[in-house]
Amino acid sequence: MTRVHAFGDDALGDLDAVALAAALRAGDVSQAELVDAAIARAQAVNPALNGLAHEGFERARAAAPRAGFFAGIPTFVKDNVDVAGMPTMDGTDAWAPRPAAADGDFARAYLGTGLVALGKTRLSEFGFSASAEHPRLGPVRNPWHTDHTAGASSSGSGAFVAAGVVPIAHANDGGGSIRIPAACNGLVGLKPSRGRLPLDKQMRQMPLRIVANGVLTRSVRDTAAFYREAERLRRNPKLPPIGDVTGPGGTRLRIAVCTESIARQASPEVRDLTMKTAVQLEGLGHRVTEIANPVPASFMDDFLLYWSLLAFALVRGGPRTFGPTFDKTKLDNLTVGLEELAGRNLHRMPLVIARLARTRRIVARLSASYDVLLTPTLAEVTPPIGHLDPTAPYQQIIDRLVDWVAFTPLQNATGDPAISLPLGRSAQGLPVGMMFSAPQGQERLLLELAYEIEEAQPFPRIQD
Repeated sequence: MTRVHAFGDDALGDLDAVALAAALRAGDVSQAELVDAAIARAQAVNPALNGLAHEGFERARAAAPRAGFFAGIPTFVKDNVDVAGMPTMDGTDAWAPRPAAADGDFARAYLGTGLVALGKTRLSEFGFSASAEHPRLGPVRNPWHTDHTAGASSSGSGAFVAAGVVPIAHANDGGGSIRIPAACNGLVGLKPSRGRLPLDKQMRQMPLRIVANGVLTRSVRDTAAFYREAERLRRNPKLPPIGDVTGPGGTRLRIAVCTESIARQASPEVRDLTMKTAVQLEGLGHRVTEIANPVPASFMDDFLLYWSLLAFALVRGGPRTFGPTFDKTKLDNLTVGLEELAGRNLHRMPLVIARLARTRRIVARLSASYDVLLTPTLAEVTPPIGHLDPTAPYQQIIDRLVDWVAFTPLQNATGDPAISLPLGRSAQGLPVGMMFSAPQGQERLLLELAYEIEEAQPFPRIQD
């Protein structure tokens, strides 16, 4: 096993973002020291992990101190939102890079917490695959075992946070893309409720807003602190406030556990790890009940068709959206296959969108009996590089993708929050994520539960 990390005796040490913010306020470290340490770490591990999409190191060094709780803490932004002066390439090389004129809505809010962007991180092409393995740009590798994928689409962010380059990085999730890299890299990954955090214009134009921005961290308190600070800058009045979540809640919960996804049963290894988590929850006093999959089999077909509509819009509108250098021939087989699937099924899209919107009824029925749903984040342990090779035939890629990413899309359709926590280890020593979801607006409940589990079972550390 080839394990890669950058933890060491520098200004960052092995502290999380909350601890680093406290050290900065106390004068124990400076912004310049933290930024320099993170740059050195990125330069040390990127040759092995390949997570860097755009380097903004000198710009970060020159950045003036910001206001905000996270003022001076280094971070990365995923390369599918606009940051002023940096290109936005969406995980592809199908057009010539050009710098964004201004921060997008999300970057403005994200960096408004005081975080200092060192650059942008890699993703799979347009975020469609759960593994970033671009044929020309190369794969993003898992720091726990570099023969394996770092997950996707927020793959570079996941690899860099797990490897200790930065304590917190931007991720977003349209079918699992926060939770999948969290599960693969041993991180905390919360996909928030629909509307909790701002979206850039392109993502706001979707008929059904399945994408949500968020972060990847190594500790529950970093995730909780980020949502507290983001809420102080902008709160959606249609959602219950999250507030300042600093520890476990006292309420004992009714938790449903399900290891059967829309597409398949979890592998025996993943099912066993999930049921071990269920036993742990019972030991903490929660009432856990195993249930059958409540989602109809038609859901995955509907979600895939809607996913393909996004590819259709991006490919057909490529020259207008990305400029005259857009070259469709440089797109990978998954993007092209999805675009072709949509082209054959445009007449079905209105009903597909309507059925996906109605999935909220499933959650409403479930939440009448249970507070939280526990599932594995992914149906199998993390596969090796090449399993989702984007140069393979489209049908092979999509079959393997649906088979692996079988649990996460539901909350993108419903708009509910879901968090992946690193509670399992595979026989090979790779992290295995467990996912907890709750009704829309209940991030506070999920964070309180996550704190409780983290205290009972501290998360594994790559440097140990």
